[in-house]
Amino acid sequence: MAPLPDGFSYAEWNATYNALSFGIAAMGSATIFFWLQLPNVTKSYRTALTITGIVTLIATYHYIRIFNSWSEAFTVASKDGGDYAVQLTGAPFNDGYRYVDWLLTVPLLLIELILVMKLPQAETVSLSWKLGLASALMVALGYPGEIQEDLAVRWFWWCLSMIPFCYVVFTLAVGLAEATSKQPSPAAASLASAARYLTVLSWCTYPFVYMVKSVGLAGPAATMYEQVGYSLADVLAKAVFGVLIWAIAAEKSAVEESGKLLPN
Repeated sequence: MAPLPDGFSYAEWNATYNALSFGIAAMGSATIFFWLQLPNVTKSYRTALTITGIVTLIATYHYIRIFNSWSEAFTVASKDGGDYAVQLTGAPFNDGYRYVDWLLTVPLLLIELILVMKLPQAETVSLSWKLGLASALMVALGYPGEIQEDLAVRWFWWCLSMIPFCYVVFTLAVGLAEATSKQPSPAAASLASAARYLTVLSWCTYPFVYMVKSVGLAGPAATMYEQVGYSLADVLAKAVFGVLIWAIAAEKSAVEESGKLLPN
């Protein structure tokens, strides 16, 4: 929890306000959709789809907390119908909710992808542990730098967090390629590949947003870019990724029910 800089313009405050509102709407809508779709997939894939809904539910809760904290940190008023003036209230803005959210949801994101690919049980367990622990370590190493103003310290923790980050990204991009090619239909293989690469793409957004305050940007503009960037990346990594998980589950369920693939 770091103090907010003073001097926000209404445009900077409003951009962050809208990004956080969008995060709540996207995550909440996705949660309802995923859980409504549970009866429409076979039993084999309901765990993955349930976890998908849990991820977006956790994200919805934390986005509400971040949104409320942002709203409470400012007063926004217009005098005599003129331009809106934005002032700090003195209440702290707690962006730590975002890291709590990531610590819970990032490992689950990877686990749901592994589950929906329906790998052999031993491989599923092994990958779930390895990727889950690596992703949690990545988030934990990133937080100490996020709350620091010293650029050298921020870069130090960024470099440390990139070690497990690179391991996870390499596993998604290369390590799961063979498993993707063994999916029961071309459509399922294409969707699984898209889910892997969407995860890689959305994840690569986070290190760059993290570096916003380390490349010369500061003050309200840096805070705005950081909040908007993280919010958009979260929607891609959770809600949009979840739609792909549902699509994979639906496609593979259809194949199994048509008799083209015998259930394990």
